[in-house]
Amino acid sequence: MSAPTTPARPVDRQARALRLGPRTWLALALVSAVGVAGFGWPFLAPPESAVNAHEGDAPWLFAGLLVLLVAVVAAALSESNLGAKAVAMLGVLAAAGAALRPIGAGTAGLEPMFFLMVLSGRVLGPGFGFALGSVTMFASALLTGGVGPWLPFQMLSMGWFTMGAGFLPGPDRLRGRPEVWMLAVYGFLAAFAYGTVMNLAGWTFMSSLASNIAFDGDDPVAANLARFVAYCLATSLGWDLGRAVITVVLTLTVGTTVLRALRRATRRAAFEAPVTFDDAPR
Repeated sequence: MSAPTTPARPVDRQARALRLGPRTWLALALVSAVGVAGFGWPFLAPPESAVNAHEGDAPWLFAGLLVLLVAVVAAALSESNLGAKAVAMLGVLAAAGAALRPIGAGTAGLEPMFFLMVLSGRVLGPGFGFALGSVTMFASALLTGGVGPWLPFQMLSMGWFTMGAGFLPGPDRLRGRPEVWMLAVYGFLAAFAYGTVMNLAGWTFMSSLASNIAFDGDDPVAANLARFVAYCLATSLGWDLGRAVITVVLTLTVGTTVLRALRRATRRAAFEAPVTFDDAPR
């Protein structure tokens, strides 16, 4: 007589607050493509192009386009069955991130909100991550008075930053210290990437007459690339390093606890279960 077999342990499939359909992915691809053009136009446009002839106007033009495209993405997300529970979770996490940002603002780049964005994107997925990153940056700008032509670029960059955490491998099986270390490494690299991308948004506002590391539309791409590297090293390396270090420290120290809390909240919320109302007794 054979011994009874032990049933296989079910896979701990991670809940997703927002699952994206083809139209929403198309909208995200569109806004990302325009974002790449908006950030990288100094290197994408040849010196003789009309864009370089209006280098002072180009950042404002792309900022306006990004506002419209982020609105398109928001409309697409609203069509992706973003239920009331997911909206509530989005609001709570965005408020928490917006409240964390002013704590270290102006202090060597010590911005604790980035670690929360990494962990939230990991647990709730890339679609929710993009929405959360964009909304959090918008809310924090209103809170700190940081509204300006740079805000659409910040919203898009933070959306990319948070969405990227949702694409990391092993969302349903990888747990414990290996997962925390993976998120810490991602947070470290992404913090530098965020700072570098945002430098592109502000670098072109500098006048080439005022600094020898400013963008010059008459120079070839290689010369401007060298200027940009020098600009990053001179202006933001220390700030980006502070952001990266605080993200790693917080992820390694409290990451396990926060991940567990986020996963427990998503399981209890049961985002993918339809909300039903029983008839009240007469």
